[in-house]
Amino acid sequence: MNRPAALLLSLALAAPAFSQEVLEPKSGVKFAARSGDMSLLGVGLRTKTMLKVKVYAVGLYVADSALAGPLAAFKGKTDSAPFYKELVWGDFEKQIVMKFTRDVSTDQIRGAFRETLEGASKVDLFVGYFSDTKEGQEYVLTWKPGGILETKAAGLNKPEIHDKAFAAAVFGIWLGEKPIQDDIKKGLSSRAGELIK
Repeated sequence: MNRPAALLLSLALAAPAFSQEVLEPKSGVKFAARSGDMSLLGVGLRTKTMLKVKVYAVGLYVADSALAGPLAAFKGKTDSAPFYKELVWGDFEKQIVMKFTRDVSTDQIRGAFRETLEGASKVDLFVGYFSDTKEGQEYVLTWKPGGILETKAAGLNKPEIHDKAFAAAVFGIWLGEKPIQDDIKKGLSSRAGELIK
């Protein structure tokens, strides 16, 4: 082996492996480590009933500028209530990606959103974005600065909702004081320790 090739090989072997994907371990669903200018903060799995039926894997992406900015104040304190409040209310780009592991009917998906968003404005408009969902389909919910909620359901872009309180209610489903599942809330911030600058 010539010297430059040997040097390149040794550098490649010495370099830490940087994963381009993160696996949600209970479902086997993979999430890209990055989405545009956002990094994957963590993943979780929504289960239903005592039998723990897997419904969807979920990932939370957060703007890199937020990791180095407003979220940097929580370095070493990422299990605190103020940290989760900032994840829900912070006015920076963030994104929830739901990857379905089973078929879900229109009534089931709309009923689940209605239940978790009870009392929030714009619920009727929002739940109308969702219909029969097949295994493998995705929903992408993106908070744009200004509290603008963008929704992509099964590849289709839906009208934006310009309402910061409603956008916070949506992110609060997984990250709020009473999340849909405690283990999802913890999982969605599981990479915060290594990502927050």
